[in-house]
Amino acid sequence: MLRADELFAGYIPGVNILNGADLYVKKGELIGIIGPNGAGKSTLLKTLFGLVPVRSGSVTLNGEDITNLKAHSLVARGVGYVPQTNNVFPSLTIEENLEMGAFQVPGKFKERFEFVCEIFPALRERRKQRAGSLSGGERQMVAMGRALMTEPSVLLLDEPSAGLSPKLQDLVFIQAQQINKAGVTVIMVEQNARRCLQICHRGYVLDQGHNAYMASGRDLINDPKVIQLYLGTLARA
Repeated sequence: MLRADELFAGYIPGVNILNGADLYVKKGELIGIIGPNGAGKSTLLKTLFGLVPVRSGSVTLNGEDITNLKAHSLVARGVGYVPQTNNVFPSLTIEENLEMGAFQVPGKFKERFEFVCEIFPALRERRKQRAGSLSGGERQMVAMGRALMTEPSVLLLDEPSAGLSPKLQDLVFIQAQQINKAGVTVIMVEQNARRCLQICHRGYVLDQGHNAYMASGRDLINDPKVIQLYLGTLARA
């Protein structure tokens, strides 16, 4: 479904953050991407979504070359993206934020709103509340909900549990699974590596901009090398 081959990309001319990164995602998968700080995880998602220029390599979606397409063109092709920060319009209500996400599916607001509220029921109850007054966890629900309003076939989540309490982190992972079970392919970058690998079908470990390991989530979480280098002893719990 989505494939990235030998990606070299970066923000500053002549300086690459991605150094030959590969990614292959089949329809219906939930993919986790983990690795140390500065490994290029968030940059990989931004590159897939056209926010960081590809200098070498390619990205294809359902066989179509989408390398360096702009974000609005990718949304039209069924790719959704939830950034880690600045991911809601604080002056707008929850409902208005969701309406902003529905521009690609005119006439389907009610249908998509019902779909989103099945996963995030609190949004229905508080639809008239301004997003700027919400907690971090509630804002994350709005951001994910707005991306789902576009009716994506692939959803890119950049550290959705960052800055949340352990209880809210668990809720985010449950919601990511619900989204995936509803038929959306999910690619998730996470610092909470252990929890991410527990729910994903396959995981990628990025290090210095390239793939260090790729296997099922279960295999990675039990791999002695991955535990030693990236997870720590807590992964055994």
